[in-house]
Amino acid sequence: MSYKYFKLLFVCLLVLLNSACSRFTAYESGQSRNSYSKSKVVTHHRVKAGETLYSIAFEYGRDHRDVARWNRISRPYTIYPKQKLRIVPISSDGKTTKQLTKDKYRRSTSRKSLPSDNKNRYVTNSKLKWRWPTQGKVISTFSIRDPGRRGIDIVGRKGQPVKAAAAGRVVYRGNGLRGYGNLIIVKHNETYFSAYAHTENVVIKENEKVKLGQKLADMGNTNSERTKLHFEIRRNGKPVNPLKYLPKRR
Repeated sequence: MSYKYFKLLFVCLLVLLNSACSRFTAYESGQSRNSYSKSKVVTHHRVKAGETLYSIAFEYGRDHRDVARWNRISRPYTIYPKQKLRIVPISSDGKTTKQLTKDKYRRSTSRKSLPSDNKNRYVTNSKLKWRWPTQGKVISTFSIRDPGRRGIDIVGRKGQPVKAAAAGRVVYRGNGLRGYGNLIIVKHNETYFSAYAHTENVVIKENEKVKLGQKLADMGNTNSERTKLHFEIRRNGKPVNPLKYLPKRR
């Protein structure tokens, strides 16, 4: 074989190795789950129709209270399409403060708000009870280093019921987060949230209170190659290992 052939083969191997390494790029705060670029950290998010402050905080791995504070948004966390939200800590830049103040008093007929949390009673962390959201084998476990494994994947059959892993309130229902398909986010208290991805036939509404074990939807394959439930638990906005919270299976 010629020297040119070996040279071409060596270049191809380098490309393959580089692409494989890029799959495991560390997830950084300020980057969405689907952003793998370490050179450019996102600092702002432009609100799209259907999004809530909770879903935006979820997408960037932030605590919803921080996002609200950085943008001077008080409860019930009213946001509106095309609003520019800061999703990283505020610097001492006077221009930034001026822009945030301007956004605070902006008015829109298309605003999307959630009921005040002062009207909702949440259980404390010590009293929060968890249960498995569905039956099935865990085919993918949690990894803090892999952006695609911020929770666990449970395989099952299409139409299998997906239930609330703990009591709380639905703060997002939609398909606006890439890679999650039809996504449901439930707020359990100020600390913990849970997320249910790739669902179909959703039977609950946004802002609805749900009980432990209440049906939320059916297992599906929206934005997924196979029928499964991708389940996450977030603590103060950060992904945590669900297996450390769910009861052990016998």
